[in-house]
Amino acid sequence: MSRVSRRTLLTGGVGLAGLGVGAAAVGAGREMSAPQPEASTLPFYGRHQSGIVTPMQTHASYIGIDLLDKADHQALHGILRMWSQDAANLTQGKPGFSDTEPELATSPARLSMTVGLGPGAFTSAALAARRPSWLAPLPAFAIDRLQEQWGQTDLVVLVASDDPMSLAHAVRAVIAPVRRRTRLRWVQQGFHHGRNLFGQVDGTVQPADDRHDDLVWNDGAEQKWLAGGTSLVLRRIAMNMDTWEALDRRGRELSTGRTLDNGAPLTGVDEHDEPVFTATRGGVPVIPESSHIARAHRRSDREQFLRRPYSYDSPPDSGLIFATYQRDPLVQYVPVQQRLSDHDALNEWTTPIGSAVYAMLPGPKEYLGETLFA
Repeated sequence: MSRVSRRTLLTGGVGLAGLGVGAAAVGAGREMSAPQPEASTLPFYGRHQSGIVTPMQTHASYIGIDLLDKADHQALHGILRMWSQDAANLTQGKPGFSDTEPELATSPARLSMTVGLGPGAFTSAALAARRPSWLAPLPAFAIDRLQEQWGQTDLVVLVASDDPMSLAHAVRAVIAPVRRRTRLRWVQQGFHHGRNLFGQVDGTVQPADDRHDDLVWNDGAEQKWLAGGTSLVLRRIAMNMDTWEALDRRGRELSTGRTLDNGAPLTGVDEHDEPVFTATRGGVPVIPESSHIARAHRRSDREQFLRRPYSYDSPPDSGLIFATYQRDPLVQYVPVQQRLSDHDALNEWTTPIGSAVYAMLPGPKEYLGETLFA
């Protein structure tokens, strides 16, 4: 990518012919990329963004940002190109465009920077027709107690790494350069352990890898520019640790429908055994109908989505940052969430306090969002 100045990017000086981006604007697209990534690096360029189906990193920060002028699509264009410049370098262990602490960039530890757009990013007349039909707030669920401080934003950037210092450095590279054109709404920080704070093995049920093209990645049928992208549903779920810890082990397992030691369904032995919901003992279902596993179990082939849960612990608030990726959240995610809202035993100890939906951009050939502005 050509080294266009930060001021030029944010003031729209790059220029758009209608929504087309000329060859002079994109410049030498691979100038800033690393040669061959080492084992500790993830690719920045490609059909899909890293950080979605990538094996989960240990630490993550979700950054929610609002545009100060939603009608200025050129400002959005500049922000995406600016982030692309830094992400192309930082993910490969090289300093960002104007990095004041370049030494902190040398150990990316599988760093990824993944960008998505909320409904507000499509406010301008130039982009309004390019908003996916599903990109809107989720339906109201009875269990929700949503707080504005964790609500929908115009932009989201997921920065993840196995090293917390590398992560913090990259988060700064996202926030600092755009503060004059944006407002930081929230940063949600989480860690991945394999179990959540309730001690449960988390993220067991996932689509098969060979179904990602069908269930996760957008095919561009509705919005051609989104081919290779996906949707993100981001939910912040507070967990009442005090009342959960007062529950005995058997009660916890009946609530989830799985054993706590290895996450196996109550009718199985291993974590990935298929649950048998018709099994009974003394005329009573072995897996209660109200258990989380029973309510979340898909009723159709389309009710599948990629789960990427990160725990957070910010006393007095603790819980789960629950992220799902799917081609269409209305078809794949919402029916499952509605059943959980209607009657899930875990609702006694969990409360959704944040909710947002984003269109996650396709992977870049030159820069993030290039197909949107083409």
